[in-house]
Amino acid sequence: MAGQTEQVINGVLEDIEHGRLGPGDVLEEPALIDRHGVSRTPVREAFIQLETLGLIRRLPRKGAVVFKPTLEEFLAILEVHARLEGLAAGLAARRMNATQAAELEAVVAACEAHARDKGDGDPFGYYRLNLKFHETVALGSGNPYLVEMIKTHARKLLAYYRARYSYPGSIPASAREHRQIATLIFERRREEAETAMARHVQFDQVTVMDLLAALG
Repeated sequence: MAGQTEQVINGVLEDIEHGRLGPGDVLEEPALIDRHGVSRTPVREAFIQLETLGLIRRLPRKGAVVFKPTLEEFLAILEVHARLEGLAAGLAARRMNATQAAELEAVVAACEAHARDKGDGDPFGYYRLNLKFHETVALGSGNPYLVEMIKTHARKLLAYYRARYSYPGSIPASAREHRQIATLIFERRREEAETAMARHVQFDQVTVMDLLAALG
């Protein structure tokens, strides 16, 4: 049963990360039962665990929906998430090993190539590169608990980061910031790396309002 529950959870998380499930989308029990070949019990247990993580909300007589933040919730989550991402970058500047540094250099170079060759084109492709950049920095922190906290908070905002790259100029700007952050990490400049990453993750309030409106 535990394995079946984990299977359902991982399927929902994958759908959120790939944009197949967006904020406010309904999670259909029958569809999940058919997709994973399980009974109703592991699906409901998965819903309980996902709700505990704050990734879905169960509604009376309406089933479950993917978490959709209000403006106040969005800003509150973002405030915490930016601090966590900044902390990871600061720790990476102290702890990242040579193999991880090579991986970070590769993903930053891929971000720069995307911005150079495609500009504002293929925002979803750049979104995937951006996820890899942040994952690589987080792993470089050497703190698995911090990595899990970052993942949980990021999943609540992924749809908005994905939509952000549809705005003109956002991809080249992001790639430049990735290079700046990576350079600070490579040079072991912890405090500056932490500040730069926290600033990179933040949205200004006008952009937040635009994204909330765009995603309904």
